[in-house]
Amino acid sequence: MKNRLLKLLIIAISFLGLALTGPVMADDNESPDKPEAQSEATQAVQTSVAKEAEGKTAEQRKRILAEASAAIAETRKALKALDEKKPDDALKALELATGKLALIVARDPDLALAPVDVRVTSYDIYAKVETIEEAIKKAEDYLEDGEVQKARHLVANLASEIVIETVNIPLATYPDAILEVAPLIDEGKLEEARRALQMALNTLVVVEEEVLPLPVVRAEAILKEAEKLAENQGRSEKDNKQLESLLDEAQTQLKIAQLLGYGDKKAFKPMYEQLDEIRKKTEGGKHGKGFFDKIKQQISNFLADKKPSEKDDLAPAESQNEKAE
Repeated sequence: MKNRLLKLLIIAISFLGLALTGPVMADDNESPDKPEAQSEATQAVQTSVAKEAEGKTAEQRKRILAEASAAIAETRKALKALDEKKPDDALKALELATGKLALIVARDPDLALAPVDVRVTSYDIYAKVETIEEAIKKAEDYLEDGEVQKARHLVANLASEIVIETVNIPLATYPDAILEVAPLIDEGKLEEARRALQMALNTLVVVEEEVLPLPVVRAEAILKEAEKLAENQGRSEKDNKQLESLLDEAQTQLKIAQLLGYGDKKAFKPMYEQLDEIRKKTEGGKHGKGFFDKIKQQISNFLADKKPSEKDDLAPAESQNEKAE
C-alpha cells in the first residue's frame, strides 16, 4: 500500500512540474550541502548523453509543420494588433492564419493535431544509491504517518529524465475558433475579439512524446566504452580494472533508474543478469565480440517502451496518469 502511495505522490508531483534539479534530501538536517559527486565514468559520458537528447529532440523538430507554425505566428500578430487597436492589421493576420490552416487540412484531412513547437525539459539528480533509498524510505514513513507535505518535499527531487513534448494545434476546434473572431472585429467588438483569440491560443495541446530516463541513457553510453575494452585482445591490468569499473557503474545507473521508478525490478533483472554474464566472459583478461549485443538490445527496447503510443497521446490526462501507475 505504501509503495502505491509513493508512486501516486511522485506521479502527482511530476504532473505539476514540481520536480527540481539537485541532490535528494534525506531531511532538513541531513541533506547534503552540494550535489553528491558522480563517478568518473558517469562524468565521461555526459557529452554522449547530451548528444542522445539532442538527437531525439531533432527527430521531433522534423515533424513540425511550417504552415502550423506560421498560423500560430499570425494569430499572435492578430492578438498584438488588437491590443494596439488596429483592427485592419488583425484581420489581415487572421486571413493568413486561416489560409495556412486550410492548407494543412487540405493536405491531410485526417490529421487531428498539427505540431508547431517542441519543448524539452530536463530534471536531474546527483545522489548515490544509498541516498535515494534513504529518501524513499523516509517518504514512505511520512506517508504512513499522514505527513504528505514532508513526503512531497523529499520526493520532489526524485527524477532524472529528459521530457520531450510537442505543442500542437487541435485542428478540430482551432480553425473554427479563429474564423469566429473576424465577425467580432467587423462589429467593432475588439476586446471581445481579443479574449476569443487568446482563448483559442490557450487550446493548444501539449503532448508528451518521449521520456528519456537519464540513468538508463548513461548506462547505455558507459556500456559502449566498456564494449571497446572487452574487445581489446591486449588489455592491460589497468584496462581490466577500468572495464570492471565501467560495468559496475552501468549497473549502478540501472539501479538508480529502478529506484526512481522508470521500471520495476522485473524490467531491470534481465539487464543485471547480462552484466553478470559479461563479467564472466571478460574475467581474467578474456576478450571477444558480441558480449554486449543482448544488453544493448534490452536497453534499446526499454527506452523504446518509454515513448507514448498514439492512443496515449490523445488520451485525457486522467487516463495517462492511471497508466503511469
